[in-house]
Amino acid sequence: MPSDPVRVLVVDDSALVRSTVAGVLSAEPGIEVVGTAADGQAALAAVDSLSPDVVTLDVDMPHVDGHEFLRRVRPRHPHLPVILLTHLTKRYAVATIEAMLQGAIDYVGKPSRTGSVDASRVYLKTELVPKILAFRSATKGGVKLAHPSMPRPVARPRGATPEIVVIGSSTGGPAAIDEICRALPRSFALPIVVVQHMPPAFIADFAKRLTTRSVLPFVVAEHGHRVGAGRILIAPGDRHLSLRRDAATVTVELSDGPPVNGCRPAVDVLFKSAAYVYGGRALGVVLTGMGQDGLDGAKEIASGGGRIIVQDEATSVIWGMPGRIAKAGIADAIVPLREMAGEIALRSRQASRPPRGPAG
Repeated sequence: MPSDPVRVLVVDDSALVRSTVAGVLSAEPGIEVVGTAADGQAALAAVDSLSPDVVTLDVDMPHVDGHEFLRRVRPRHPHLPVILLTHLTKRYAVATIEAMLQGAIDYVGKPSRTGSVDASRVYLKTELVPKILAFRSATKGGVKLAHPSMPRPVARPRGATPEIVVIGSSTGGPAAIDEICRALPRSFALPIVVVQHMPPAFIADFAKRLTTRSVLPFVVAEHGHRVGAGRILIAPGDRHLSLRRDAATVTVELSDGPPVNGCRPAVDVLFKSAAYVYGGRALGVVLTGMGQDGLDGAKEIASGGGRIIVQDEATSVIWGMPGRIAKAGIADAIVPLREMAGEIALRSRQASRPPRGPAG
């Protein structure tokens, strides 16, 4: 029996953008456009009356903009997936990042104004449609479906105390990283290195914004940066990040190698290098995200004696990346987002803890 279509509300102050986006989405058999809105006020009313499964949202709108829409809609519809349709440029970086921290779960660049209408449609079909369809099996009416056959964490003997935390995330990751790094203890003593799938134009402002909210400063990693405690290194948006040990010093290597799992930077590249450099003293953390980036690297960390923690399904926007690792049987813990900082801190102090599963 075919799945119900994903019901989408398209919100943009440009009539041309609304028409183009709605036309592309309506042509997809798995998507139904239930309405459009020209500003945030109309969008709020449409959400209440139409009950969409997904909203595509422009941030820069008159009257009630995207930020105000998110501020008002979240208390009433906390799980409604909102995908930003924005310009992936430095000019729009701050506004887009703020919207992500307010609860938008992903973003797609607006088609170039210099391109043809046909080119814009092809672009939206390639970039936006897969992200919307990803919610068809995961949500209905903005509420996550239950999956009773949750994988259990693996039980493994006591390992070495970690010396580094490596984190990988994608869809929904910015808000998850923000929540974790605001909740870590100020005394946290291990280096943290992060790969978040994000356009290069956004990374510097993302790091600046999180620094104002986190207990530790975020720094965009540069080639040759020394890895040490006291700051969080995050990969730039267009280069792979790996780790290299020279005697007692570990440094960052950036490369322009081909995409891995369709991504650059790739979580797998970071994780594999952490397994090689740190062996059983690496702690890998995989957060919400689409696809399977991080699976192969997590396997190498686990086979070398390191530990793997993944975000649970209930609190993940998309349980793709963490779900693949859990289903592969290599996760030492499957943890709700609200408990992730505590789990990281505890495992950083003591490597031995009974394996645990999702809350409830």
